[in-house]
Amino acid sequence: MRISDLLAIDDLRLTLLAGDPDREFSTVHITDLPEPGRYLSGGELVLTGLMWRHTPDDSDRFVAALAEAGVAALGAGAAWLGHVPDDLVSACRAAGLPLLEVPTEVSFRTLTELVVPRLSGDVRDELGRHRRLVAAIAEGADLRELFELTAAELGVTGAVLSASGHMIVGTVADPVRLAKAYLTAPRLPACVAGSTIFAVGRGHRAAGWVLACDGDLLGRADLGYELAACVGLERSRMEEGRRVERRLAEQLVVAALADADVAELNARLRTCGIDAAEPYAIVTATASRPGPRPGATRGPDPAALGGQIVEELLGREVVAAAGADGAVAVVPLRGRTTAELADRLRAGAEVLSALPDTRVCAGVSGALTGAAAIKGGVEEAGHARRLAEARAGGVVTSDEIYTHALLLATVPGDVRRSFAARLLSPLLDYDRRHQSDLVRTLGVFLDCAGSWNACAERLHVHVNTVRYRIRRIEELTGRNLSTMADRVDFFLALRDTGPPR
Repeated sequence: MRISDLLAIDDLRLTLLAGDPDREFSTVHITDLPEPGRYLSGGELVLTGLMWRHTPDDSDRFVAALAEAGVAALGAGAAWLGHVPDDLVSACRAAGLPLLEVPTEVSFRTLTELVVPRLSGDVRDELGRHRRLVAAIAEGADLRELFELTAAELGVTGAVLSASGHMIVGTVADPVRLAKAYLTAPRLPACVAGSTIFAVGRGHRAAGWVLACDGDLLGRADLGYELAACVGLERSRMEEGRRVERRLAEQLVVAALADADVAELNARLRTCGIDAAEPYAIVTATASRPGPRPGATRGPDPAALGGQIVEELLGREVVAAAGADGAVAVVPLRGRTTAELADRLRAGAEVLSALPDTRVCAGVSGALTGAAAIKGGVEEAGHARRLAEARAGGVVTSDEIYTHALLLATVPGDVRRSFAARLLSPLLDYDRRHQSDLVRTLGVFLDCAGSWNACAERLHVHVNTVRYRIRRIEELTGRNLSTMADRVDFFLALRDTGPPR
């Protein structure tokens, strides 16, 4: 059938916006998925309600996928946006893809009913299935309803979980195992523990979602891809609403750091869903891939990715505002302690540690009340996060930062390494040359608060041996271990190098 044949039907009132009207199409495909290419075989008239379009750049990506799949033409419904955007027209012209405008009063059902009688029974069934799935999404079906529909339409059951193993919808026997398999799989889909796992969307895996379909679906991967794309579309719709919440959280944090009026801050806090007398904690986070140079990172912005991960680790109960120094989330405690909050973050971060070359760092403040405490909470959580960064990742609470470890974390790594090397290199060289144990003896001696007898007992040697080794350490370094200043220097140097104990 030719495009011109459709244009000739007066009741449809179709308008050709771009392309050749003599182009022929062999079937009709209805979709509002942002990346529909894998479901297309070529020669289709694709009908779309434009629900995938959020920015002008989306049109280029969508049309490029259609062109690569060999689609014959595109029909765009005007009901969702009220018009066909110019960027879509330009993208179709550039790709040489005919574009039809379907007016608001003409449903896709009316249009397809003119074509379906010419198609085979299998194609009619597929078209009906696509129409029902797309209609469900357009009508606001949530993930649970979408899964019920796909179980009926596709015969596929399963679950959606986050990269840290948190269940979003459905049930699986071992979500953590599936999450780790998703994080480490060289390619997806993959079969794991009786399920076939698919990635939802194309974001960073650490903040991603996993579709786990029951059974081996590798031979019917197109069904899994279709369901994953539908889940991705629903997640995108959920994200639209969360953008407003993130903006409110960002405004609250910015106002708090600028020492705004307390009454204004409390009003902003209530806007974010937290009462002025309600206990909360501040969580700051970053997530990055170490770069080739010390301090350098690769990939997505560490603050933005850290915020996405915190939201997922906390089950999307909160939002995180990405700032220049890291993402900040104001987390209502609601009956839990900050230690319990940190444990929840650690449990998820431990799962994410399976992802190679990605370091998640989070800091948790103490319990706070009232918006006036936000500024101090952000600073406290920031110190804790920087300590986590100095430890190469993990979750640190405010209880851990009021020690020498915080002071070390504020010193650049190259300075700490230089200090440790200069102080300990004579001992390390001596141990290498003589197969001796001076560095280990020094560490145990300091741990025993300078007790000769306790150190000898720990090392299972005679006390005179300890005395000889300590004297040798002092000769090689020019330091005096009977003084507190030299003991502190050795203590800090050993903590930074982490020698064997």
